[in-house]
Amino acid sequence: MQRGMTMPSLFSGVSPPSLPSLPRGFTMPSLPSMPSLPSMPSLPRGLTVPSLPSLPRGLTVPSLPRGITMPSLPRGMSLPRSVAMSTVSQAPRRLLQDCCSVLDHQAPGGLCGCCWALRPRYKRLVDNIFPEDPEEGLVKANMEKLTFFALSAPEKLDRIAAYLSERLTRELNRHRYGYVCIAMEAMEQLLLACHCQSINLLVESFLSTLRLLLEHDKPHLHMLATNSFVKFANIEEDTPSYHRSYDFFVSRFSEMCHSEHEDPDIRNKIRVSGIRGLQGVVRKTVDDELQANIWELRHMEQIVPALLVNLQQHTHNHSESPAEQTEVCFRELLGRAAYGHINNAIRPVLMHLDSHTLWEGRSFAVQCFQIIMYSIQSQHSHLVIQQLLGHLDANSRSPASVRAGIVEVLSEAAVIEATGSVGPTVLEVFNTLLRQLRQSVDYELTGYYDNAGQNKTTSAEEKTLQDAVIKTIGSFANTLPVYQRSEVMLFIMGKIPVPGIYPALGSPNAGFEGSRMIQVMLLKSLLQVSERYESSNLLTALPSSFLEPLLSFTLMEDPEIRLLVLSILTSLIDRRHNATRLSNASVTFDVSLLELKEDRCSRQDVLFIRKHAQRLYRHVYLTCKEESSGRGHYQALIILLAVVSVELSTEEVVVDLIRVVLALQELALSNQECLSVFNRCGVHALCAVFLHLLSELGPPPPLYQHVTEVIESRQKDAPHLLSEDVFCENPRLPEGELQVAEEFLFVQSKIREALTGSSYSAHDEHFNTPYTPELTDEDRLSKRKSIGDVVSLQMDMNPQNSSETQQPQTEQITFETLKNTIEDRGSVEEEERRRRLQVVEKFQTAPFEEIAAHCGARTSLLQSKLNQVFDLIIRPPPSPSGHSPPRSTPLYEMKFPDLSACLSAV
Repeated sequence: MQRGMTMPSLFSGVSPPSLPSLPRGFTMPSLPSMPSLPSMPSLPRGLTVPSLPSLPRGLTVPSLPRGITMPSLPRGMSLPRSVAMSTVSQAPRRLLQDCCSVLDHQAPGGLCGCCWALRPRYKRLVDNIFPEDPEEGLVKANMEKLTFFALSAPEKLDRIAAYLSERLTRELNRHRYGYVCIAMEAMEQLLLACHCQSINLLVESFLSTLRLLLEHDKPHLHMLATNSFVKFANIEEDTPSYHRSYDFFVSRFSEMCHSEHEDPDIRNKIRVSGIRGLQGVVRKTVDDELQANIWELRHMEQIVPALLVNLQQHTHNHSESPAEQTEVCFRELLGRAAYGHINNAIRPVLMHLDSHTLWEGRSFAVQCFQIIMYSIQSQHSHLVIQQLLGHLDANSRSPASVRAGIVEVLSEAAVIEATGSVGPTVLEVFNTLLRQLRQSVDYELTGYYDNAGQNKTTSAEEKTLQDAVIKTIGSFANTLPVYQRSEVMLFIMGKIPVPGIYPALGSPNAGFEGSRMIQVMLLKSLLQVSERYESSNLLTALPSSFLEPLLSFTLMEDPEIRLLVLSILTSLIDRRHNATRLSNASVTFDVSLLELKEDRCSRQDVLFIRKHAQRLYRHVYLTCKEESSGRGHYQALIILLAVVSVELSTEEVVVDLIRVVLALQELALSNQECLSVFNRCGVHALCAVFLHLLSELGPPPPLYQHVTEVIESRQKDAPHLLSEDVFCENPRLPEGELQVAEEFLFVQSKIREALTGSSYSAHDEHFNTPYTPELTDEDRLSKRKSIGDVVSLQMDMNPQNSSETQQPQTEQITFETLKNTIEDRGSVEEEERRRRLQVVEKFQTAPFEEIAAHCGARTSLLQSKLNQVFDLIIRPPPSPSGHSPPRSTPLYEMKFPDLSACLSAV
């Protein structure tokens, strides 16, 4: 050992260390010998200098260069306690540990690596937070010192975080997981303690540390990193960061949500950690426009399926189950979605349900969209509906079970939607659903749900789909305001195929049966809309544009269609919901169960019944004449007439209804109608039940007495004329032809006497006129010979006219005569075809002047013939004196003066 050496060498063969740099402000004087080094700082309280043990065999102390001496420790300074040796026997092992500790904490080079006291302060403060035994946890007192130092010198935060990350990486590589947990706890406390302006100095090192932990294969490290990230996500930052990226965390947390660990408990913990991590990513990025856009489709395609996989696990036993955590995260994600983000959030849901064939189960799909509809903002609900409708169209070639599942989800989503609107394209929603109905009818008829004829379907599956679509139409209609429901009903009515008018609706191969099925489906949809339709007056509920085509369906041969039309009419007129109470009406029905109208009819209702009453009564009468009418039809007619009498309870309406019932009784007694015994008994039972209800609603007591007498007589001797024996599963009908005695009938004269002296007597003259169905224009054209019959009668009254003058006047002007006169048709089809070809050729080759002259000549000829027809129609009857009266102004000139002037000018 050289002279001046006081410190033994630690290792033999080790090169001497380099000279340390002098502290700031010190310079090397030009003296032959080195001055003494400055005094070293004092050690922390409680540190003492241990006695140096003997070195192991083979180790020698290296000598320092000449002239350099090791400075002595100041007074009161001692080495750390961890270096002290308890016994001499453990000296070699403890010395090796101390040397390793020094090498762990030192910088790559320099004398400070050997002298712990010369290390930077932030490193010493970081090293002090690690205890000797990792089970003791973080040294809180030293952690407080480190926190104070970080707050006092925020410019050192990046160095502190980098050194903590370095220590954590070193401990992780050596599998010292206890120290890893301590390092993460220290970084978390520094994050929470630092101000928002300086947190960016820590975040990069913190996130890189989390990436390192998440890439490890230990599950507990994944959970540790997730918990730290969640704490970081809850910190609100004032200053944005332009360079952070969370793509790794999105993919890694999504991967954790799909964990398939062997241990179920560990698997659930990993999945819960992944869900919480995704929730943290959403919280951290969703409200910051400068962060990575988490709503991009590439991110949503990772996040949403990861959540849905865990949502399928119905393990709601405790709050840490994946399903429970997933629902919370999913609701928070959707609740933060803006208008432009809804589509990207919903599309992965649809793709997941498709790829895992979850539409057929329906329950999970319904649960998903219930969460979606309750979580998103209400003004965005229609976007979800549009996505589902588009997906339904895209799956039009899918099996019926898949389509039915999508439709059922649509129905549930419409019920949840509370905004009162399905978006800007209301009619498009119903158009899509009606199109699905028509396609389902085509598939049911062909037996295949594709054009290639390879994928079979059954009627039962298509019926299930059709019922679901009809239910969905009703659900959507219930969310609309009243005025939009009227538009929807008119829209559906316009879609119903009418033979001869809309024969080509649906598939061209469907034929008559396809049209009938579509009619039934659309009428059922119309019934769903009308059942909850509430209007203040009937003029808006049943406008002429809707009522006339609806009543036309009561004349169709299909009994199901007629029954649906009666139900639709009843639901629209019944504003007090008495129809359900009248479903089992009989001659013993208690009228007190009904909700009666206390006030008088409104002006709009009076105008409605005056405008449409006769048309309504006519269709009721004609429905009873149909041989295919069954028990349901007669019960529906009873309910309809009862609802009309309750909703429109005026004296005029009551008198008209009694006239209609008496006309129906005469219809059942007539031998000219080809009605079965059941139909005749059903009509008699209908008359009895309705008159019983009507007699208890307000007319004078004598009417009730007469009705009661007839009913009691029937109960004794003719029970087959009452509803109890007719409208049952096994009707008890008489054998042979039906014979009805006078005592079992309601007599018009007695009813008239019962109404005498009351407010109904004002309509006595009207009551004496028997009811006959009002004929429409088509009926007049088909049943009356011609208008010329009246002219013929008028001509016969004038015997002075010669036969020459009477001959043209008594000619019958039939419909065919008018048709041939106006159209000037020939008798042979070949002649017509030849003339058409000539006309076409003439118009193609002839000059314009010739074409104009030809058209003018034909117009004059048509006008002259029209004048002849009008003269025959409006000619007044001859006068008894033989002088012809002066010509009066024609009716068509009074009604349409402008048109007459135009015709005269032509």
